[in-house]
Amino acid sequence: MNHLQLHPTKTEDLPRLDEIRKAAFAPIFDSFKSLLGEEVYKIAQASSDEAQGQYLVSLLEPNSGWEVYTAKLEGVIVGFVSIKLDNESKVGEIGLNAVHPDYAGKGIGTDMYEFAIQKMKEAGMQVATVSTGGDSSHAPARRAYEKAGFDVYIPSVWMCKKL
Repeated sequence: MNHLQLHPTKTEDLPRLDEIRKAAFAPIFDSFKSLLGEEVYKIAQASSDEAQGQYLVSLLEPNSGWEVYTAKLEGVIVGFVSIKLDNESKVGEIGLNAVHPDYAGKGIGTDMYEFAIQKMKEAGMQVATVSTGGDSSHAPARRAYEKAGFDVYIPSVWMCKKL
């Protein structure tokens, strides 16, 4: 274990979490642009990518339905993970999350997901879900989810056509 500490996110954590989000998702957004081509990317995907920072802020709203946890390693904020607990369906979901690229490949993502899964178990959830991309830029995330025990999935493909 990395001696990773997770705590409920505080408002003052937000600037660092947004910095982590930007750094972690930059290669993913570049991959989307490369896969879709500049023109289709601008029309179909860019606004969603640009809105992700505001989405992170919205997860911290009191009635968002999400719990966001900040991950610290030796006092440094290195990542975050959001979880949603659905008491009706008994399904827990890992949502927006990221590890700063400087700390990638050290098991931090896996530790965050195991923490989230434990929270879900404690809350009585029966299934944990997470959604990620199937492109090569998401391969590290998929590996971390698999290391945390996610072992069944439904492949998905998002297709575009320029009109």
